[in-house]
Amino acid sequence: MNTHRKLFGTDGVRGVANEEPITSETALKLGRALAHVFRNSSGRHRRILIGKDTRLSGYMLETAMESGICSMGVDVWLVGPLPTPAIAFLTRSMRADAGVVISASHNPFQDNGIKFFSREGFKLDDETERRIEALVFDEGEIAKHRARPDDIGKAARIDDALGRYLVFLKSCLPRSVAFDGLKVAIDCANGAAYKVGPEALQELGADVVALGVEPDGKNINLNCGAVHLDAIRETVLRQHCNVGIALDGDGDRVMLIDERGGLFDGDDVMALLGRKLAAEGRLRGNAVVATVMSNFGLELALREAGVRLIRTEVGDPAVAREMRLNSYNLGGEQSGHVIFMDHSTTGDGLISALLVLAHLAESGRTLSELRAMRRVPQVLENVRVRNRVPFAEMPDVQRIIADAERRLAGTGRLLVRYSGTEMLARVMVEGEDGVQIKTLAQEIGAAIQKYAGAQSD
Repeated sequence: MNTHRKLFGTDGVRGVANEEPITSETALKLGRALAHVFRNSSGRHRRILIGKDTRLSGYMLETAMESGICSMGVDVWLVGPLPTPAIAFLTRSMRADAGVVISASHNPFQDNGIKFFSREGFKLDDETERRIEALVFDEGEIAKHRARPDDIGKAARIDDALGRYLVFLKSCLPRSVAFDGLKVAIDCANGAAYKVGPEALQELGADVVALGVEPDGKNINLNCGAVHLDAIRETVLRQHCNVGIALDGDGDRVMLIDERGGLFDGDDVMALLGRKLAAEGRLRGNAVVATVMSNFGLELALREAGVRLIRTEVGDPAVAREMRLNSYNLGGEQSGHVIFMDHSTTGDGLISALLVLAHLAESGRTLSELRAMRRVPQVLENVRVRNRVPFAEMPDVQRIIADAERRLAGTGRLLVRYSGTEMLARVMVEGEDGVQIKTLAQEIGAAIQKYAGAQSD
């Protein structure tokens, strides 16, 4: 077998459209490999569901995946442009054997990606990804398993997929909840939620101002959506909206804007709804799962309500893994990727927004009044390094970190880690005293520089 470079990253296969690995050829091979891995677990006829966002390259990749899957004797259901969490939901509810999402999330249109969901709606485990990867690079092995002419798979378009997801979204809220009297701006990033986002809000009674709902294949995430908030903020203030909702290109993340133009990110959502669920006795394990990047203010807000914050490494797969392992039902990232496991198996920007809006409607308060956490000041010191010497092998660094942790005990925190992508050590310190945290970050940075620092240019 060819030991080719690794295909799968932390969130599926990603790259520039029409360059390896995001080509028709590799998409076809991925389709074949996926179909084979999910076909041979029982005798019954298999079905795989494919959804995508609004990128120009989605047509090309969807067709190639469909062809590869059908060639292995597996049927395909096509649902067209829908948010990533909608594909996870439909894969589960329609009893498909796997789901495929063709999207590169918040990246520009030139990029694209392919990620897979299991029949339960979770991202595939590493072992299954390895099996798929091995088959992609082993032409001989996969060729042995082509379907006979009378067993080739069929493809069908599911016309009511959007309607099914809409019904599901509304089912996440109590029947008594309506958004009558709320004026809501929503920016769909010219992406996968461009139809379903505004429709969900309208059906629940909101007065909707919709932005980023005219995709042309090239304008996804272009100066709009969750990573470009100027347009939604300006709209909320100019049109006197109660709330602004900004989704990313594949709809699994959300940033909210309050009526004053203030940012309400993933940490804010977890603080508000974590405390609400705990007060109602519905927060499992009395804990919220977040990554090491979440602000210390989230920890303080939850602690005040008697709720534990459990931290994982960066990335929503790490959060989801911890949640499944210990049956927690709320977790997420500061970036707006929040998982409500009672409703969905993955982060869903629309569910997050609807749950916040429901709380707003029930309480009769504004979003700025509902803010449940105060962000603790943070400084970040980046140190360019020659090599990643383990911090445990730097006695001075260890001593300064231990001393800093004693001084911050209960009022702040620090995080020292190497960047995964650059030759940098990152020192992040949070605390109430701005001067103190800057000094601590600089002291730790200087000590790391002494041991592992690169010569400055």
